[in-house]
Amino acid sequence: MGRSVPHLGGSPTGGAVLPVRHRKLRHLPFPPRLRRLKHECSSFLSTREAAVNKPRPERRHQQRKMKPILLQGHERSITQIKYNREGDLLFSVAKDTVANVWYSVNGERLGTYNGHTGAVWCVDCDWDTKNVLTGSADNSCRLWDCETGKQLALLQTNSAVRTCGFDYSGNIIMFSTDKQMGYQCYLNFFDLRDPQQIEDNQPYLSIPCSDHKITSAVWGPLGEFVIAGHENGELNQFSAKSGDILKSAKEHTKQINDIQTSVDLTMFISASKDNSAKLFDCTSLDHIKTFKTERPVNSAAISPIMDHVVMGGGQEAMEVTTTSTRIGKFEARFFHAAYEEEFGRVKGHFGPINCVAFHPDGKSYSSGGEDGYTRIHYFDSQYFDFELEA
Repeated sequence: MGRSVPHLGGSPTGGAVLPVRHRKLRHLPFPPRLRRLKHECSSFLSTREAAVNKPRPERRHQQRKMKPILLQGHERSITQIKYNREGDLLFSVAKDTVANVWYSVNGERLGTYNGHTGAVWCVDCDWDTKNVLTGSADNSCRLWDCETGKQLALLQTNSAVRTCGFDYSGNIIMFSTDKQMGYQCYLNFFDLRDPQQIEDNQPYLSIPCSDHKITSAVWGPLGEFVIAGHENGELNQFSAKSGDILKSAKEHTKQINDIQTSVDLTMFISASKDNSAKLFDCTSLDHIKTFKTERPVNSAAISPIMDHVVMGGGQEAMEVTTTSTRIGKFEARFFHAAYEEEFGRVKGHFGPINCVAFHPDGKSYSSGGEDGYTRIHYFDSQYFDFELEA
C-alpha cells in the first residue's frame, strides 16, 4: 500500500491558492455610527493635545499649606501646652486628668504623668527640664520628675489650682487657686530647697486675692515678682518676697485668659475675652500695642525671632454646636507686632483654640483646641522671607 502524500498546494478541487499577501481585500465602508465616533475621538485628542501644550499662567497668589503634626493623646479639650527651654519636648494638659509629654520634632508621645483625679488646668517645666509642675481641679498641685514620671511632691489646696509656674532658677514655684466653694483666691509660693515646706504643706508666702480671682499668671524677670491677670481685666505685679502689689494696670475690660512673656522677659502679651490681645512692658506694665479681633481671644504668644504675634480663640465653647467652623473663627491668626496688622491665618481646629505656643527657635508653633487635638505647625520658607509693607 502506498503512503498518503500531504497536501502542499492548490485547492482540493484543483484550483491554485494565492498567498495571503496577493489576495485582494475588499474595504467595507464604516457604518455612519462608527464614522461619527471616529470623528469625535480625533477631535477630542487634538483638543487635549492643545490643552497640554498650552503654557499655563503663573499663579501669583498661590496658597501655601503647612501640613501639621497631629497629636492625639487626650480625650477632652486641651487646657494648656508648653515647650521646655530647648524646645525638644512639648507638654500638654487637658480636662481628662492626664498630662502628656511629646517629642516636638515628630509628634511621638514620650510618656504621661498619671495621678490627678480632676481636670488639669496648667503645666510648667523648669529651665533644665528636670521637673514638671501641674495644677488641677482636684485641689492639688503636683511636682513630677520629668524623665521617670515619678511624683515628687503633692501640695493640697482648698480649691482648684488655676495657674502654676517655676521661677527661672527652678527653686521657687508659685500657683494660684480659684475662688470657689466659700474659699477665696490665693497666690502661693513654695521654696523647693526647703523640704519642710513641702511636708507641712505650708507656703513661705500666701497672698489673698479677695476681690477678683487670678485667671493667668507668669513669673517676671529675675524672679522678683509675678504678673497676674484677673477675671475683671486687671493686671498686677505681686512681689515674691513681700507679697505687696508693686504695680497695677487695667487695659482690658473683661477676663484675661492667658499671659505669655517674650523670650527675653522684657515684654508680655495678654489675651482677653474682650476680643483683643495687648502687649505690655514687664517691668513698668506700660501698654505698648493692641491687636483686635471679632471673637474672644483665649491665648496669644510672641515669636522669639520675628516681630510676630500669634493669637488663638473663637466663640464660646458652649455656642460651638450652633454655628459652622467658618462662622466660629477657629483659625490661628498672625499679627505684626509693630504695625498691629493681621497678615495670615491657619485653619485646622474644629473648635475654639484654647492655647498657642511658639517653639523656642521660632521655626514652628503649636496650638491646642477644644476638640482635644494638639497641632504642631512648621513654617514654610516663605514665612521667614515675608515682609509686611508699611
